[in-house]
Amino acid sequence: MAESAQTLERGLHLLRLLADGHGGRTPTELAAQLSLSRPVVYRLLTSLQNEGFVRRDREGRVHLGYGVLVLAQAVQPLLRAAALPTLRRLAEQVGATAHLTVAEGDDGLAVAVVEPSWTTMHVAYREGARHPLTKGAAGQAILALRSGDTGYLVTEGQLQEGARGVAAPVAGLPWLEASVGVVTFGPLGEEVGPRVVEAARELTEALG
Repeated sequence: MAESAQTLERGLHLLRLLADGHGGRTPTELAAQLSLSRPVVYRLLTSLQNEGFVRRDREGRVHLGYGVLVLAQAVQPLLRAAALPTLRRLAEQVGATAHLTVAEGDDGLAVAVVEPSWTTMHVAYREGARHPLTKGAAGQAILALRSGDTGYLVTEGQLQEGARGVAAPVAGLPWLEASVGVVTFGPLGEEVGPRVVEAARELTEALG
């Protein structure tokens, strides 16, 4: 049992290494970066390749396989279900559209959106909306997380003229780059930032 758990842990570390966006690696490079022997790495690669989780190119470099897409497609509904209660509370508290955004390449992807029920006017923000991480509070909060900053960010007019956004990263989950935020055309009180941070913390606990 201990040996099986160790093999699984090593395989997961290998997949996480290949998912860092730095391109393919040779088995020798993987062995060095994982501090494992090449025979161990080759055994891991054989199992993962048989399941479609890794693939080899013509030069022998190892990349993530398309089998991970099946797992990825199952993640978004789970994230949405976990996030909706927190987003609903946040939207009702601050009277603004609340959303969960995840990093997908160089873009931020809105996977869950909740509009407040009691406001006469609010920003319409659809699930599936995509924007560069460099624009808007949601994307910039994710970029800030990569630098270790877990506070909230405020932007105005970067994605839509007149719209104000506040977002905080969902920290403490190595497998997820995401942020919780709100967007509105109206003014935002000083209490909104801390409430967004608290909502992000709630989601971390729900997913942890």
